[in-house]
Amino acid sequence: MELILKAVEQAAGRLVIDACRHPARVNTIEGRCSEGVEQQGNNPEKKEKKALAFNVVSNKEHKGFGAGTINLNDMSSVIIDGDQAYIDIGAMHAKSKVERGIKFSPNKEDVPNGRTCWIVWVAVDRGENGQYYAGATACEMLIDTEARRGWKILADHVNKMDYALKRRYILEGLSDTERTALRNLLISHNEQWWANSPDNLKELLA
Repeated sequence: MELILKAVEQAAGRLVIDACRHPARVNTIEGRCSEGVEQQGNNPEKKEKKALAFNVVSNKEHKGFGAGTINLNDMSSVIIDGDQAYIDIGAMHAKSKVERGIKFSPNKEDVPNGRTCWIVWVAVDRGENGQYYAGATACEMLIDTEARRGWKILADHVNKMDYALKRRYILEGLSDTERTALRNLLISHNEQWWANSPDNLKELLA
């Protein structure tokens, strides 16, 4: 089992590395993740601050990735921790705020005092009416911050990421509070994207 999990983790790592090697293909909301500097009058140059944002697809088609390669350009990650939901791109590298410093086990019984947290993979696409939330899948974790131990199934995280990219909605297991937190985040982040999203997503988060 450990060998299988390591293989899955390495595969996921390669997918992230592939995306990171092509940063020019990734656009973010309002272009605020550029690394340029701007100068106003005689004021010193100031670096633009990076803002947490959903990755969005570019207007150009992506070609040449090869069969079986996952394109992460339009994928982002949301953490749900209790009644709080927030964007944390670190989850793409298994380094989100709640995951840092945690030793994970594939056995739930190893984390008897863990609290439930979720990673939600969110894919954004462009339709006739503009951009919308095209895929969303939730992966459960248990986190015991004090003991620095946690539980998650890496294979499930990789599979759910793939499902989100394939424009599926899999949000089973979320409590009413967690669904509300996710819905509020998606709406507050971009009301138009939410309005353009299919009724299926809205019903799942009602």
